[in-house]
Amino acid sequence: MSLNKVMLIGNVGRDPEVRYIEQGVATATLSLATNTPGYTLPNGTVVPERTEWHRVLLWRRLAEVVEKYVRKGDKLYIEGELRTRNYTDKKGVSHTITEVWANSMEMLTAKPTSSAPQQPEASAAPVAGGSDAEGLPF
Repeated sequence: MSLNKVMLIGNVGRDPEVRYIEQGVATATLSLATNTPGYTLPNGTVVPERTEWHRVLLWRRLAEVVEKYVRKGDKLYIEGELRTRNYTDKKGVSHTITEVWANSMEMLTAKPTSSAPQQPEASAAPVAGGSDAEGLPF
């Protein structure tokens, strides 16, 4: 038995990049920052806060939701799996990167309300990535 599962809660570092590939399939990439709080050891040594950056890939319906609702600074809950890939840059240097391939997402940032009637908050419902789930407000 094996398990490859990642769960992250963090803030989006920049507006997501969304592309449409063959047959109109949406794909989105975003950077997500997670923080570990700083602390002081009993001997007085201060360990500073640490920020870790994660590259997150989203596909199909999740990418469409990200394109419409997610912006820099928003807080997200992401569930997915780790995938590692290799590539060679234009200078011929090989690189290995690890990415989170998201299969579900929940928006945790409250969106401002306006005086006009609107649909229920998008952040109120989790979004499953693999299907066109019905009953979602978007």
